[in-house]
Amino acid sequence: MNFTPIDLQKWPRGQMFYYFSKMAPTSYSLTALVDVTGLKAKLKENGLKFFPVYLWLVTRCLNQQQEFKIAYKDGILGYYDTLTPLYASFHEENKTFSFMWTPFDNDLSVFHKNYCENQKNYGGNMGVLSQPATPPPENAYTVSCIPWISFQHFAVHSHENKPYFFPSVEAGRIYTSYEKTYRKERLPLSITCHHAVTDGYHVDRFLKDLEMEIEKLRMEL
Repeated sequence: MNFTPIDLQKWPRGQMFYYFSKMAPTSYSLTALVDVTGLKAKLKENGLKFFPVYLWLVTRCLNQQQEFKIAYKDGILGYYDTLTPLYASFHEENKTFSFMWTPFDNDLSVFHKNYCENQKNYGGNMGVLSQPATPPPENAYTVSCIPWISFQHFAVHSHENKPYFFPSVEAGRIYTSYEKTYRKERLPLSITCHHAVTDGYHVDRFLKDLEMEIEKLRMEL
């Protein structure tokens, strides 16, 4: 995990960052419907779980843009070379959840294996953190899923007054629709961002990258 400082005087986004982080702190969120037609069936055929693949796809696409990886480290503004997904592990027995994290790996099979090992070793642990021996890494961002609800919009707003610039991503329950004679599976996907580091352009690129990666994975499986 590498961290690269940003020179605010040379950064093209420097003035915008100052305005939206100091003068008018602003965050925004939006929800899009992502085409995942046939993906779950393909994953099942290949012995892969949907949730860790979802985590991998989202993290892989966020990592392609520096703006999603910006943070303060020891009072210095910069960006990490990669993000780590921090996600919820649901406890069926008491309907609570705990946070877990799995370091990202560009190799899906490696990430999927590490996710499953985390679930086996820590998934039953109660409390806020399932992995108490190690705090979440500095580059951890929030990404999760509400599998019971096909929502039209979802937004996360932090009530803690601190400079947090990583995105938060939440998926809903996949629903099926029919367009003419075609069966489509749609995944509601919400992303909440800090306006100091990203605009609509970055979210649009992320969503386009995500659909490209999904289609690429479907073709490869």
